[in-house]
Amino acid sequence: MPIPEITPAELARRLAGPPESRPVLVDVRFPQEHEWVALPGSVLMPLPELEDFHEQLEAFRGRPVVVYCHHGVRSLHGAAYLLDRGLEAVSLQGGIDLYSRTVDPSLPRY
Repeated sequence: MPIPEITPAELARRLAGPPESRPVLVDVRFPQEHEWVALPGSVLMPLPELEDFHEQLEAFRGRPVVVYCHHGVRSLHGAAYLLDRGLEAVSLQGGIDLYSRTVDPSLPRY
């Protein structure tokens, strides 16, 4: 079954909406990557440690979750993990790199 994805433009639209409808942003990259550049308000949960965050993830139940990484590959695995646990999750297509190129060029690229 394909993992649902959200485009950077759609994510930007949702983030600009009312606070109660904004998704939770989960960054599954490594801490060094997150320190370099991250989407505002995102929560760092490195993919290899994702299952260690089960309590924090449970707090997101009932809310839309957008999982992102650098290019959108790790986030597919992260979103699949969350979907398997019954959370409402999608992967950011193209990752933060595509988001930077198409939505917010002020975000550093690496």
